[in-house]
Amino acid sequence: MPITVGQDSAKTRKTLTVGGQSVSYYSIPAAQAAGLGDFSRLPAALKVVLENMLRFEDGGFTVSVDDIKAFSEWADKGGQNPREIAYRPARVLMQDFTGVPAVVDLAAMRDGIKALGGDAQKINPLNPVDLVIDHSVMIDEFGNPRAFQMNVDREYERNIERYTFLKWGQKAFNNFRVVPPGTGICHQVNLEYLAQTVWTDTDQHGATVAYPDTLVGTDSHTTMVNGLAVLGWGVGGIEAEAAMLGQPVSMLIPEVVGFKITGAMMEGVTATDLVLKVVQMLRAHGVVGKFVEFYGEGLDNMPLADRSTIANMAPEYGATCGFFPIDGETLRYLRQTGRDEDRIALVEAYAKENGFWRGADYAPVYTSTLHLDLGDVVPAISGPKRPQDHVPLTDAAHVFGDYIRGLRKMPAAPKLEKSDMVEEGGKPGPDHVPGNITGFSSAAVAGEDYKLHDGSVVIASITSCTNTSNPYVMIGAGLVARKARALGLTRKPWVKTSLAPGSQVVSEYLEAANLQEDLDAIGFNLVGYGCTTCIGNSGPLQPEISKAINENDLVAVSVLSGNRNFEGRISPDVRANYLASPPLVVAYAIAGDMNIDITKDAIGTSKDGKPVYLKDIWPTSQEIADLVEKTVTREAFLKKYADVFKGDEKWQAVETTDSETYDWPASSTYIQNPPYFRGMGTEAGVIHDIKGARVLALLGDMITTDHISPAGSFKDTTPAGKYLIERQVPVREFNSYGSRRGNHEVMMRGTFANIRIKNEMLDGVEGGYTKGPDGAQTSIFDASMAYQQQGTPLVIFGGIEYGAGSSRDWAAKGTALLGVKAVIAESFERIHRSNLVGMGVIPFEFTGGDTRKSLGLKGDETVSITGLEGDLKPLSEVPCTITYADGTTREIMVKCRIDTAVEKEYVENGGVLHYVLRNLAKSA
Repeated sequence: MPITVGQDSAKTRKTLTVGGQSVSYYSIPAAQAAGLGDFSRLPAALKVVLENMLRFEDGGFTVSVDDIKAFSEWADKGGQNPREIAYRPARVLMQDFTGVPAVVDLAAMRDGIKALGGDAQKINPLNPVDLVIDHSVMIDEFGNPRAFQMNVDREYERNIERYTFLKWGQKAFNNFRVVPPGTGICHQVNLEYLAQTVWTDTDQHGATVAYPDTLVGTDSHTTMVNGLAVLGWGVGGIEAEAAMLGQPVSMLIPEVVGFKITGAMMEGVTATDLVLKVVQMLRAHGVVGKFVEFYGEGLDNMPLADRSTIANMAPEYGATCGFFPIDGETLRYLRQTGRDEDRIALVEAYAKENGFWRGADYAPVYTSTLHLDLGDVVPAISGPKRPQDHVPLTDAAHVFGDYIRGLRKMPAAPKLEKSDMVEEGGKPGPDHVPGNITGFSSAAVAGEDYKLHDGSVVIASITSCTNTSNPYVMIGAGLVARKARALGLTRKPWVKTSLAPGSQVVSEYLEAANLQEDLDAIGFNLVGYGCTTCIGNSGPLQPEISKAINENDLVAVSVLSGNRNFEGRISPDVRANYLASPPLVVAYAIAGDMNIDITKDAIGTSKDGKPVYLKDIWPTSQEIADLVEKTVTREAFLKKYADVFKGDEKWQAVETTDSETYDWPASSTYIQNPPYFRGMGTEAGVIHDIKGARVLALLGDMITTDHISPAGSFKDTTPAGKYLIERQVPVREFNSYGSRRGNHEVMMRGTFANIRIKNEMLDGVEGGYTKGPDGAQTSIFDASMAYQQQGTPLVIFGGIEYGAGSSRDWAAKGTALLGVKAVIAESFERIHRSNLVGMGVIPFEFTGGDTRKSLGLKGDETVSITGLEGDLKPLSEVPCTITYADGTTREIMVKCRIDTAVEKEYVENGGVLHYVLRNLAKSA
């Protein structure tokens, strides 16, 4: 579909001729020459947004000349000018966990617009949408040559209903493509193939227009593509649906934090070590809702793979994006990954002509700055439950010991012999020392007897887009395996090992380097191409290991090359999760124990009986670089992406209907028509005050979207499990919450159901529980249903960084369907706040130093919030009256986090999709 641009933008429209082809573009220097402001000092990341304003400058497109001038004022004011703007990304990226509910919503909107007398064809993506199926493969089989095929077979068995639905969507909707299962992770496919850095399209006059490649994605790690100078970030599926239907993203001109990088990394340090340090620094600095841009001479020697690793973890450091400007390394990567030479020439010419190029004199204005000398980065891991919990590798064993001592509420004690720590029957002895070696339990696998204890590493997984996109750490992992194999080492028998690359290109170069054979020998056989362990699809542990852990209350450990290690995410049997580089994942699989000081202690014994240390199997930087140069080729990328949308025989065999609207199967437990648009009228409503609300949950700091809407497995005793059992679904077919996001009945029951969430209304209870109307403990879902039957509104209280983590729209959808009208917290993470607004749930922030603790909240209060009716201004402070159980009251002021005028309209309509649907129906 041709792009449409504002007619008033003609004064900044210029022509660029590259390689014999002429393209139009919107010139930032021309805007400056026209007197619209001085834009020369803007960071490249912000210039991308400015170009978007120039291209759509026209009152009919919600962009004005004043919006453009505001960017010059931003620089004049030292990097601050929070003006509301309407931003239009070029495209949308989805994965299947978040994409399925988005397509479900689109299908439901087609039903909804017909009910309003409109045309179903109005519900079609106006911008290109790519959905990559990458979240559904689960590691049932591992450690053998059959693992990949067996996991793929089980994936199709579990998910055929979802895949049939997605194939229907591919036929039914325009501008919508599906990348089949087994291809790779969406962010890596985006980085290696979909992204172009400079995008081209035709306008309403048939002319070719060049402009920066931009996108939003329904996964928080969409930011990975910022490493390729493509501005992209994660949004909820709700916001993405609105964007693909032509609704601009309402946002404030962001602050931009400059992160200066100098120097070079020391021998033996990896990109993973670097990004974990960056996460720690930026979390401490505070960058929520801000852009981060990396600059400095240190980038001159930083490969794009390392840049994308840093950009990928922007959600972990809390930023909207982590952007790297275009330079020579950008061009080199585009060429290596098989992009067309004409495109590469256009990227260079456009970047230099329009002020996006990072040259030696690049020195823009930033809101604030940080500095990191790469020589200060040391090998590290992060954990045991937050990505920002950075631990130098030299301190890892000691810090884990402190964690165990705190968990067990035991003081430090002298290290004892193992014989002193175990009572008869394998239980911990009275003098056992947490953090050295603690509780033991006998277990046997494949005829081998061994003992587990606190700190036993039971999962070691090379997984996730963050690191498997980086050939330096992947080749490094292969070389560690090769050296370990040569010495006769292998994984410990209690460690579940897996290799799940982010694209098929990884397998191509591991095979070319003959390293896959070495990884196989250590137990890191290919298990699939997808997110796996990093999103909780680690699959079950062997029964005897799971039993030993749970019967003895052991703190088992996972080590993964991922980006998330939140509580309850990786495996229900694992309580301590550590993020590490792929080479370290291999090393910890061999060591098998987090209590070992892996930098000093032997991690195994060689075949000739000698102790082996980490330094004995660690490759040099030169060894890695030589193999990368030899095996990571342009031809490999061209080969693997030649038929990226075709899929294997299994995908091609999936049959679906050809219809404008979806024929919802009544018996499906995966895909159901959601209730959002039923009975919806043509006119918007008003925002009402909240009166007499009860507290559904009283939650602490950094409640993540994993806490609110878990993605992993669940038991038959949970509300979601009971729902499936009632429909004759056996436990082995439950799959995961993430795979059932197309069924609101399952997801409502899974909201606030994380096994590690703690509701402070209850005393020390973990899991999705609260108090019902009668004051008795019950599940959050059952309490919600009881309150809704009474017509009682509900609120949630939280601490700081509420909603941290992924762009999980179900964290907001589930909250809304449980009858929650408001969430009151000390602060919100960006995406979840936006998602709540998009579902009509109002976020509020405490003011004046108030917190749930300072107010003495216990959860038995009633809450009323006034000042919402009438002329509510964005970011207003409004009165909140808390009535305690003894009848006393207290009035506080809370800030209403409806941030923009457009967001107010969304809430008045009941949500952003209702707003879009009504407007589309009226336009018909």
